[in-house]
Amino acid sequence: MSHQDNSAHIKPFLNRPDTMTAKPCPFCVLDPARILAEDNLTVVYKDGFPVSPGHTVIIPKRHFPTLFDATEEEQIALLRALTQAKKILDERHQPDGYNIGINQGLAGGQSVPHLHIHVIPRYLGDKADPKGGVRWVLPEKAKYWP
Repeated sequence: MSHQDNSAHIKPFLNRPDTMTAKPCPFCVLDPARILAEDNLTVVYKDGFPVSPGHTVIIPKRHFPTLFDATEEEQIALLRALTQAKKILDERHQPDGYNIGINQGLAGGQSVPHLHIHVIPRYLGDKADPKGGVRWVLPEKAKYWP
């Protein structure tokens, strides 16, 4: 996986329709200026609607909806890209922690049916009490400690 500068050229992805919204898939055509790194199977990409400084997504180049649809080779590449993303974000943003997540299926909050892994840098003080992390997606069930 290599770092990309803003002039880097990426092979165009197929402009697949987003079956949930009938719009072109936003992860099949990427803005080269937002690419942080890539290899032959994945792209590390700046999120278009970041929830924290450095919010990034890992995107497979092949269009498929869920992690369970990825080949074993793609799954390995996605984890390798996740490690690369962490290195880049550590250098550029020095976060104190991370939330890493995948929204899968309509019930899981997936809005784009092209797998993408969110890498969300977290910073001390960005939330009063971050304990429980991603469990707070269902607030009434999040707190399991006394």
